[in-house]
Amino acid sequence: MEERIIQGPDCVAEGAAWLAARDAGMARAAGLVDEIPLRLRADGFEALLNAIVSQQVSVASAAAIWKRVVEAGLLTPEAVLAAGDEGLRGVGLSRPKVRYAQTLANAGIDYAALRQMPASDVIRILTSVTGIGVWTAEIYVMFSLGRADVFAPGDLALQEAARGLYQLKERPKEAALREMAQDWAPWRSVAARLLWAYYRVEKQREGIA
Repeated sequence: MEERIIQGPDCVAEGAAWLAARDAGMARAAGLVDEIPLRLRADGFEALLNAIVSQQVSVASAAAIWKRVVEAGLLTPEAVLAAGDEGLRGVGLSRPKVRYAQTLANAGIDYAALRQMPASDVIRILTSVTGIGVWTAEIYVMFSLGRADVFAPGDLALQEAARGLYQLKERPKEAALREMAQDWAPWRSVAARLLWAYYRVEKQREGIA
């Protein structure tokens, strides 16, 4: 069966209505949030390189490094490989991230072909590249490819949102949250968006965000 693609706010609204009609927790979350973010972004090499740059650093640091990457024109596999270790270190990449960027550049991924593949195949291909974990691959499929039925249960904010929304005794681990998310198919990507929005509302209420 062809996978549904989220193309705009109407798709998100449709998914949210479906979830709210079937799940009391999702209905409560939908009533608390002002907006469910669309968060669609471009796909391709640049998107994954940005994800690598952003790993394990603050949002501000990631933005500063990415700005230097863009200014240096290191947005294609060819440019990354031509820059060499010194050029990549020069824009602020750590030694491991230099290796990850070069590995991605050498991977020969057909990004156009990924758009037509099942989400599971895309995730398998991306996670075969050193430096790209399951979370990064799932986020790419969710937001760069717009798939409607993908979830990222390893995300700590999603875990914490689920704990609060469903009044669980403890934050569900990745496997447990993946199992919970089965109930939200075929709109798991919208469920994730709704949980992230709910998480932000709760943190604002606590004065954290």
